[in-house]
Amino acid sequence: MKLNANIPDGPIQQKWDKHIADSKLVNPANKRKFTVLVVGTGLAGASAAATLAELGYNVHAYTYHDSARRAHSIAAQGGINAAKNYQNDGDSVWRLFYDTVKGGDFRAREANVYRLAQVSTSIIDQCVAQGVPFAREYGGYLSNRSFGGAQVSRTFYARGQTGQQLLIGAYQALSRQVGLGTVTLHTKKEMMDLVVVNGKARGIVTRDLKSGEIESHMADAVILATGGYGNVFYLSTNAKACNVTATYRAYKKGALFGNPCYTQIHPTCIPVSGDYQSKLTLMSESLRNDGRIWVPKQKGDTRTPDQIPESDRDYYLERKYPSYGNLSPRDIASRAAKQVCDEGRGVGPGGLGVYLDFADAIKRLGQAKIEERYGNLFEMYERITGENPYEVPMRIYPAVHYTMGGLWVDYNLMSNLPGLFVLGEANFSDHGANRLGASALMQGLADGYFVIPYTIGGYFAQGGFDKVSSDSAEAKQAVAEATERVNKLLSIKGKRTPASFHRELGKIMWDLCGMARTEAGLKEALVRIPKLREEFWRDLLVPGSGEELNQTLEHANRVADFMEFAELMVTDALHRNESCGGHFREEYQTEDGEALRNDEEFAYVAAWEYNGVGVAPTLHKEELTFDNVHLATRSYK
Repeated sequence: MKLNANIPDGPIQQKWDKHIADSKLVNPANKRKFTVLVVGTGLAGASAAATLAELGYNVHAYTYHDSARRAHSIAAQGGINAAKNYQNDGDSVWRLFYDTVKGGDFRAREANVYRLAQVSTSIIDQCVAQGVPFAREYGGYLSNRSFGGAQVSRTFYARGQTGQQLLIGAYQALSRQVGLGTVTLHTKKEMMDLVVVNGKARGIVTRDLKSGEIESHMADAVILATGGYGNVFYLSTNAKACNVTATYRAYKKGALFGNPCYTQIHPTCIPVSGDYQSKLTLMSESLRNDGRIWVPKQKGDTRTPDQIPESDRDYYLERKYPSYGNLSPRDIASRAAKQVCDEGRGVGPGGLGVYLDFADAIKRLGQAKIEERYGNLFEMYERITGENPYEVPMRIYPAVHYTMGGLWVDYNLMSNLPGLFVLGEANFSDHGANRLGASALMQGLADGYFVIPYTIGGYFAQGGFDKVSSDSAEAKQAVAEATERVNKLLSIKGKRTPASFHRELGKIMWDLCGMARTEAGLKEALVRIPKLREEFWRDLLVPGSGEELNQTLEHANRVADFMEFAELMVTDALHRNESCGGHFREEYQTEDGEALRNDEEFAYVAAWEYNGVGVAPTLHKEELTFDNVHLATRSYK
């Protein structure tokens, strides 16, 4: 299969504008004739649904929540990047583009990244117009702070709840369209499958989470904005409901999955405290602006932090990366934390923690200023740990947070399946092997507000859309297959819960395909995962029925997909014989422990084609070219 990214010709600064000018248009009267299904109502989905409806398309939006406002985008804390240069510190579209490509360890598509940086400035204007309460300076200007991997302040924020405030803005835009009747909002509907007719994505199959009804919905195009797959590890910063089902079912219908092994470990999370935990909690990267990260210099030093003098402290990020210090990129900061803990210098129970200390910032700025910037985060930390971070340093440790991999898309955000568009974290396109902090919100809103409205119109303008309905053979077959799958999960009547299988799978993935990976460990995972999957289908217990609200059934359905997807993820990690960004193979590292890329053999997107459960997928490559940011050893020293 030859992958065509459909990147426009010309200088990178002109590609997007030229592409818009060259794209075919759909006139206003004809827009009403096209129906679009948007799956997911987070920042990418809500902004896309609202904007497409405003343009005149007939839009149906689907969420498995009881309200679109429950989407996981609310959990983003620290901010959203944009190249506004309000601080007059040398930022520009070009610098944001460069930082993003470098931050992704040169494994992203240049054209998509430049467009992201280019439209970032419009996002802030859009959100301010919606009333998003960004932090402001005394004179009324929007405030900015720094994030990892950048030496400028370009991150706009609303205290420590930026994602929530941005989602409220997108949600009110969506709600306006719902009120006007241009968007039909379907709540408590989970996507079970993609319907493909004559090689085009033409609909979805959903299950009503209250009644259990399984039905098809047909349209002219499908947009997936369903987030990432970090919960394959069981413990992550993701909400428990986050899953891979929508994108994985599309993969099984022919959509290619790009770079599934690229997963991000966030360095600033509350450490694991026991086997009883079902998820982990993120402490925003923005805290690294004022907090200093350190561990004791001596192994086994069990003194309380206030008893450890400066001379006995190792501010290891400041020591190893003097240019970026505590704002080193996430993958580098995470591995550095793991290294000092592996050396026996970790703090807290089990030695799996490092200190994030605000004593210097409080002394310099005063507690009131720190509370103004991060108050809700400090309160959240104290409620969870019982420790007051104004008086005692926070304890943090890396945890799974974001997935850079996703369904492969071209420049138009369309997958290799015509009519299937993929936005936000659900696609692979913008972050390479490591996402810079505060870029997830930027990508979600860029895709929804400023990219898909143009590119989907170009697709519709091509014509050739035959009428389809739920009576079609393809729709009926997809409904039948989804129904059979649910019945199979209910009929096993074994002894183990979905949660127990999920926890075991997560431990395999974390131990063997987590922050560090080896050839031997990945091969071991490829032996253990199929065995666990066989046991899952033999000994799963799902009480109740499929004709009612049954959250155990919901979980079982999602874990079933994780059981298959995990094998794809490990396969991708095993084939990529290099280290880059969040993909760290211990066999491939520099003398000082940094990621060692192999540009000669692996400067490509790995796009995998489904061939069946337990059957090796087919690898397709999209070669990456770097005409503007030349390949170089990534250094933050």
